[in-house]
Amino acid sequence: MNQALVQKGNIVLEEVPLPAISANEVLVKTHYSLISTGTELAGISMSKESLLTRALKQPHNLKKVMKMAADRGIIKTYKIIKGMLDFGTPTGYSLAGEVIEVGENITDIKKGDLVACSGAGIANHAEYVAVPRLLASRIPNGLDLKQAASVTLGAIAMQGVRQANPKFGESVAVVGLGLLGQLTCQILKAAGCKVIGIDISAGRCGLAKKCGADFTFTGVSMNEIKRITDGFGVDAAIITASTDSNEPLNQAMEMTRKKGTVVVVGAVGLNLSRSPWYEKEIDLKISCSYGPGRYDATYEEEMLDYPLPYVRWTENRNMEEYLRLLVDGKVNFTNLHPQEFKFSEAVAAYEKLKTEKPLAVILSYRPSRSEATGLMRPEGVPFDSHKKEAPENKVFLNSKKLEKNGKIGIAVIGAGAFASTTHLPNIGKLGKLFKLKAVVAKKGVHAKQFAKQYDAEYCTTDYQEVLKDKDIDAVIIATRHDTHAKMTLEALKAGKAVLVEKPLALNKEELSKIWEFFKNPHSAPHPSPPTLLVGFNRRFSPFAKRVCELTQNRKNPLIINFRVNAGYLPLDHWTQTAQGGGRVIGEACHFFDLFKFWTSGARVTKIEAQSINPQTKDVAAQDNFSATIKYEDGSVCTLLYTALGNKNLPKEYAEIFCDGKVMILDDFRSLKVVGGSGSLKMFGQDKGHFAELEAFAHAIKTGEAPIKLEDIFDTSELSFEVNKQVTHG
Repeated sequence: MNQALVQKGNIVLEEVPLPAISANEVLVKTHYSLISTGTELAGISMSKESLLTRALKQPHNLKKVMKMAADRGIIKTYKIIKGMLDFGTPTGYSLAGEVIEVGENITDIKKGDLVACSGAGIANHAEYVAVPRLLASRIPNGLDLKQAASVTLGAIAMQGVRQANPKFGESVAVVGLGLLGQLTCQILKAAGCKVIGIDISAGRCGLAKKCGADFTFTGVSMNEIKRITDGFGVDAAIITASTDSNEPLNQAMEMTRKKGTVVVVGAVGLNLSRSPWYEKEIDLKISCSYGPGRYDATYEEEMLDYPLPYVRWTENRNMEEYLRLLVDGKVNFTNLHPQEFKFSEAVAAYEKLKTEKPLAVILSYRPSRSEATGLMRPEGVPFDSHKKEAPENKVFLNSKKLEKNGKIGIAVIGAGAFASTTHLPNIGKLGKLFKLKAVVAKKGVHAKQFAKQYDAEYCTTDYQEVLKDKDIDAVIIATRHDTHAKMTLEALKAGKAVLVEKPLALNKEELSKIWEFFKNPHSAPHPSPPTLLVGFNRRFSPFAKRVCELTQNRKNPLIINFRVNAGYLPLDHWTQTAQGGGRVIGEACHFFDLFKFWTSGARVTKIEAQSINPQTKDVAAQDNFSATIKYEDGSVCTLLYTALGNKNLPKEYAEIFCDGKVMILDDFRSLKVVGGSGSLKMFGQDKGHFAELEAFAHAIKTGEAPIKLEDIFDTSELSFEVNKQVTHG
């Protein structure tokens, strides 16, 4: 399929794989999408500027970049951002189309339904989109899909009106009569308000008047405002303009009566003088996007709707209400004269927008004859578009098949920040061992971006494609934790060697299924099961190996104290949810594996773990614990794991005591030996990722496991037990 991307000041159409959907999403074939001329042209203009200039203009994004740099390093962060911008970023956030696939958790939408969809990064200008259920609303029968494609702008306008909370008969000024302002005027009129439109464009004022505004002005005349409001001023002013100037805000304050309300919907300057606001006691409100639920992952991604008695108007209910106003004729998007282009002409359409200034532009995606009439098909009779041959969920980047030439054909499943900054670059550096055949990601844009950047043969959004590819010998699984066990087992059964990021499984049931695979040789497609390696990379670090060398001839057990200054994560971060399984299972397993490595694979004989009793609700007990583990060789290892520390303290620090020597490991940058020789120091940090991949290749070639299967399963079970103790006591 094709998707529009913003690339260095231009729009390009890029062929990408069909997106995959989750259990809470629908796959939609786009019929119409709306170009928000102001927002999108601003984004295109910004894309021409340097990274530094963009960072200075977007301080909120600069903070995100600084955090990423602190977590992953400056060079890796730069490569991520530059790679994304060079390839292009999706654009668009409002469309209408037909559902062709439904996630398993969704029961109130079916194939063939027509829906209007919202969401930046979701409802993009693309032939097919994957949309969370609560960002899609069924289109009422009889509503033209062209009008329905404006749903996002309509919901934004509606939320601004709700923030103003006007009563029947009250006067409301709308400052800025672009598309958002025009829709706001119509919604206010439908609510029984006296509507005053203000814009420097006489044409836009005239259009607002034709569409129902009671008064319009090309400039703010306080005398006129007072005249038409009986000398008091407007009850509320809604700012839908877009400018860095503070003037719209100050003008809105001046025209608003004492104890009135000013609502900011558009992006305007917010430097205000306290005195006039104080004297008039005006309420200043900021309207957030489409309404409650926006930017809440539990609402949008996990489909946890807010109860109607407590949150009457969520973003989805705002979308539905806007569609109702359209079908009832209370709001008319067509009267705003949107220009229409074919999606295949999107590049030309955006070029035209640079010189012309239409309020709105609609992109058309070859609608079917049934839909073109503007009437929804009879209930239960779907359009035939989804019966046609489905578009590819796989896109080849090379016209010729890439030969492996004795190398290991490998695919990377999951192209998040870790895989794209660690595994993919390392595969490139190990070109003598590996040939990157495919990159798999949920979003086609990401799959194509990294496949192109790292010279893969093809990209796909369906990992089953790589499992049935006979030229692929191995896979790296770097998806979210709750998918690891299932994907690992399927890949093993397909005869692929597997390097799966930790954790291998989130519970004993998942773990036992993988264990059964190796216990039962009949379940494997080959005489011997494929290689399985879990991403316990730290044991492959030169520092961890040096500890083993220094203790291999020890006479006595080890005493190990390992402190992890893990850093705070919000309780709603995905690693803290069912997707991640928590930080004990998801991260502490790294250190349990190190204990296993340093004690030469000794079995655990006793586990004692305790967590804190938090006094504030923002702290998770499971993120702050101490676990002491006794091994059959007599060694005692203690892990202190906490999220209560400070980021200025290095994250990982260990002291290993043995036969008169102390080995001090400082954040995988240095190893100091007290009482002996063998200290080691490096300029940078080395946690063993590169050596881990080398070991994976060696295992595939020779059949020699880098980590014994028993050790992998012991470490997983240890993490389950520690998690149980710190969670339930």
